[in-house]
Amino acid sequence: MPNIACGKPVGAGGVGAVDVVALIGIGLLTGATTVLFGFGGGFVTVPVVVWADAALGADAMQVATATSALVMVVNAGFATAVTPRRVLLALRGSGTLLLLLAAGASAGALATRLAPADVARWGFVAYVALTIADVLLRPGFLHPGSRIEATSDAPRPLPTVLGAPAGAVAAFLGVGGSVMTVPAMRRAGHTMSVATALANPLTLAIALPATAVSLGGAAVPAAADAHLQLVGLIDLRAASALLLGALPVIAILRRRPPRIPDRTYAWAYIGLLVVVTVAMLLSA
Repeated sequence: MPNIACGKPVGAGGVGAVDVVALIGIGLLTGATTVLFGFGGGFVTVPVVVWADAALGADAMQVATATSALVMVVNAGFATAVTPRRVLLALRGSGTLLLLLAAGASAGALATRLAPADVARWGFVAYVALTIADVLLRPGFLHPGSRIEATSDAPRPLPTVLGAPAGAVAAFLGVGGSVMTVPAMRRAGHTMSVATALANPLTLAIALPATAVSLGGAAVPAAADAHLQLVGLIDLRAASALLLGALPVIAILRRRPPRIPDRTYAWAYIGLLVVVTVAMLLSA
């Protein structure tokens, strides 16, 4: 990371005024990814907060993961609330899955506080890279075949037994659950528009307990030197700026969703994963 971020010397006051404007702008992007890809903000938020809080050094990843969870709670919760009920009915019978996702997320968030920062950082990069390879090489994502017509009657998006490990990995890396659930739902026969919409309530099940754990986290020693005010492990200033940009975009896109051909939609999902991987590598 460079020593100057947006004209502000690192360590001279945490997230500065210019950074806040940049975060609001990036929040617009997180709002779009929440609606279009079901990401809730995790994949975009983690690299951005690592950059904004670079003054924390190795602790920046821990704060970014916690801040990402809070952003995902608000974004995914709002997106779920404005999703048509007929779409959400596809999750009928998934109560056990949601509980296991939440339980796994609690364990993953606790593990984040104990693990070295580099483990989460490089785990994030490796996880996204493997997902890109998986959706490109394994059948069912780009070419879902005849089952693509299925919507509310499609099988459950994720096997229940995978709920706990999926929640743990997603919370540990701060990525939400969409990168696991969207490919699974595609292979179950959902269109991209339905798969990404259903990713939001599943992300909410992961982000809520992860946020609760993060709010009770011990103070980051470097925060005082960086003049950064944290609540638990969460950078509320960064989260607020991101949400200020995101929420209006979610409201607009849910009301007027863009018409994107399914195949183009799937390729755009992969492209975003590539961009985020590159961004994380550049922030290392």
